[in-house]
Amino acid sequence: MNWHAPVTSRGLVACAAVACAALGATAIPAAAAPSHSAKNPITHPELDWAGSQAAKHQSAADAGTLTLTPNVAGTPGLDVSSYQGNVNWSSVAANGARFAYVKATESTSYTNPYFTQQYNGSYNAGLIRGSYHFATPNTSSGAAQADYFVAHGGGWSKDGKTLPGMLDIEWNPYGASCYGLSASSMVSWILSFSNEYHAKTSRWPVIYTATSWWSQCTGNRGDFSSTNPLALANYNGSPGTMPYNWPYQTIWQYADSGIFPGDQDAFNGDFSRVQALANG
Repeated sequence: MNWHAPVTSRGLVACAAVACAALGATAIPAAAAPSHSAKNPITHPELDWAGSQAAKHQSAADAGTLTLTPNVAGTPGLDVSSYQGNVNWSSVAANGARFAYVKATESTSYTNPYFTQQYNGSYNAGLIRGSYHFATPNTSSGAAQADYFVAHGGGWSKDGKTLPGMLDIEWNPYGASCYGLSASSMVSWILSFSNEYHAKTSRWPVIYTATSWWSQCTGNRGDFSSTNPLALANYNGSPGTMPYNWPYQTIWQYADSGIFPGDQDAFNGDFSRVQALANG
């Protein structure tokens, strides 16, 4: 099933919202944020969410310009992280959201302490939800981080309400934009995560990124378009140019604030396409 093909007749949704998170088949208990020692380079995971770095880089690139919130075609959704705390999901649903991604993990040392409230709460409010992993390719292998993600809320089940997990890969919040990896090594890291996630869940993870980061850090050498749906960050009024070889985005994260808590996203199609992605 071509579940991430775009649909041509789509209603306009003003201020559709989806922010990125990768999924978990079984919710895990809320965990306290870890203490951070000098040996752990992950020092502020609560400030790292899908688009946290994209917003900074896109804002810097477009300083002095006016960004308008577009009328967005597609199905509205959002993504959240611990930064949003306890979310009022009944209000989110009443405002029209149909899907959500929730941050579950970062590296192999952090779990979102609000994960259970956000992940179960969105489900109970009738949204299709998934979870996401904030990648730190300089701290451990892609496979190791995929294993940690799956073990801490990132799994998948064919219950019609769970989206495949999402890999959030963007500019390094702790240092060099590309985490000190060469383009070929970055492609290998992403492939390692993707293959391990698929081996564990039978699903390919959604890849969340920005076109400029992908070009800079993979050198446009990695082609994941035939397996991994794309969640694209672009806050400049349109999805813009796709990363290497993806013909279109499955999810467009078009703003970092709006009607919903967290980031605002639109699914590229009507609600039946969201359901199709959940069902595999």
